[in-house]
Amino acid sequence: MPKGPVKYIIFDFDGTLADSVDAALHIYNRVAPEYKCKPIIGEARDLLSAKNPTRYFKEYGVTPFKLFLLIFRVRKELGKHMHEIPLVEGIEKSLKILRDAGYRLGILTSNSKKNVERFLAHNQLDDVFSFIYSGRHLFGKDKVIGKIIRKERLNEGSIVYVGDETRDVLAMKKIQIPVVAVSWGLSPAAKLETLHPSRLIHQPDELSPLLIQSLDT
Repeated sequence: MPKGPVKYIIFDFDGTLADSVDAALHIYNRVAPEYKCKPIIGEARDLLSAKNPTRYFKEYGVTPFKLFLLIFRVRKELGKHMHEIPLVEGIEKSLKILRDAGYRLGILTSNSKKNVERFLAHNQLDDVFSFIYSGRHLFGKDKVIGKIIRKERLNEGSIVYVGDETRDVLAMKKIQIPVVAVSWGLSPAAKLETLHPSRLIHQPDELSPLLIQSLDT
């Protein structure tokens, strides 16, 4: 997968590590009328996993400015319930295997850093990750990765990204970072597969064997 020996594994948070997608969507639907936006229900949820969901936002009354406000509001409301958000079943074992094997793990999220820290502390995983970076927007993870590389002094050819959304795959492809797509989050396997990620897995227990095998070859 990578250009050289992998030393760093960067994870998305919502949907990949935390089973938080439904909770975030529930909060959005509850507060949407306050911003004169339509709720996202039923099959409309599939729009969130589109390659470019912003083109559908206008239909729901979500302007770029409202999107900024809604992200801030949903993050704030979600923060009150981080202790109730379940960890993706089976992911803890893979994370600890990778950490114990000597790889440096990090998180890049569009959630807030404080929310992630609360979640990790509640699940006793705060010693597993070396760094957490939060992007202000839903898009532009490729730019934040550049910031992480500079600040953490990472070798660009030694990184693998793990995420659950089409936008994760597209962002990493822009900067040629190998990406392991996971099908247990927001985007279904069929949509992820069309983007040809470096690998596509369906169960958390596939993660550590796949990465360790790749890292050792």
